[in-house]
Amino acid sequence: MSNALSNPVIESEEHRALRAAVAALGSRYGREYFTTVVAEGAHTDALWQEAAKAGYLGVNLPEEYGGGGAGITELAIVLEELGAAGCPLLMLVVSPAICGTVVARFGTEQQKRAWLPGLADGSRKMAFGITEPDAGSNSHRITTTARKEGGDWILNGRKIFVSGVDIADATLIVGRTEDARTGKLKPCLFIVPRETPGFGRSPVQMELAAPEKQFELTLDEVRLPADALVGEEDAGLLQLFAGLNPERIMTAAFALGMGRYALARAVDYARTRQVWKEPIGAHQALAHPLAQCHIELELAALMMRKAALLYDAGDDVAAGEAANMAKYAAAEAAVHTVDQAVHTLGGNGLTREYGLASLITAARVARIAPVSREMILNYVSHQSLGLPKSY
Repeated sequence: MSNALSNPVIESEEHRALRAAVAALGSRYGREYFTTVVAEGAHTDALWQEAAKAGYLGVNLPEEYGGGGAGITELAIVLEELGAAGCPLLMLVVSPAICGTVVARFGTEQQKRAWLPGLADGSRKMAFGITEPDAGSNSHRITTTARKEGGDWILNGRKIFVSGVDIADATLIVGRTEDARTGKLKPCLFIVPRETPGFGRSPVQMELAAPEKQFELTLDEVRLPADALVGEEDAGLLQLFAGLNPERIMTAAFALGMGRYALARAVDYARTRQVWKEPIGAHQALAHPLAQCHIELELAALMMRKAALLYDAGDDVAAGEAANMAKYAAAEAAVHTVDQAVHTLGGNGLTREYGLASLITAARVARIAPVSREMILNYVSHQSLGLPKSY
């Protein structure tokens, strides 16, 4: 671990090769493919399947279950490069990064054999449900409960903003045991197949151009067998944050890819757009803000790599701090970069032809989900700086 972290700036030859290969795949699809899929209300199945065939989707999952045997470092590279090509796959964050990691680390042998090969080869997907309508970023207010009834579990509750439930074979639901409804959070995670009786879903209408739909879920006396529980009933926060740290790292990768795509479009435009004697990129009022965006993206990328290296090395505590910082930095860089890219193109930045306007909303998501920037600042205030809580 010390050797890897002592030189975090330089990527290995294998990582550079992975970047190049994924970038080549992404360039064959690109932004036009992505926007066409969105316009048709379809899904990015063709890209998903080709990425799966190349081994990219399960690069972080154990080799013995069909994965690549690498880590979140490599999966983040895949998502970042697809995003930089204009065609990110949001379900990479959810299916292999969150759910695949949780099942690989805490699942039974039966659960691993049932799910990991499919998650790795792309033939199966899993969604992740944690956010609730009345809890927001406060996961300690989770009210979805699980009670034992004979040998089964009975789940009741609601979830909101769950991505891709309609295309996922199952959803990993975060609840709490009924006796922990009050007091300290004791999260427990359950695999809920899509067609389980009592498991309802309704789409949330979003002002967001994305192939993946958002859903509100209802769990009404959902009966699950004992082996639907992932990990230990009393494992506490450890198994939950085993999925949340990769989620933050992958959200950073998603934001970085988006920012890189927007910056590349703006730079290309600034090099060639000519209104007066010189291209507009010769003017410092446009050149300097774009240079600043590039710097911010590079800095965020460094923190993301640090977070991924710490997580893959097994240091969950240090990875938690770095993952939150990476997500914060990447989101801020992406929002700034997209805004500057649109501004660089002027009116063209708001046209469908140039494909940047839809990123304004998409970039904002990185600030909000999976945890708000304010909650990350709370985390750093309390955990890193030791300041008292205000809540």
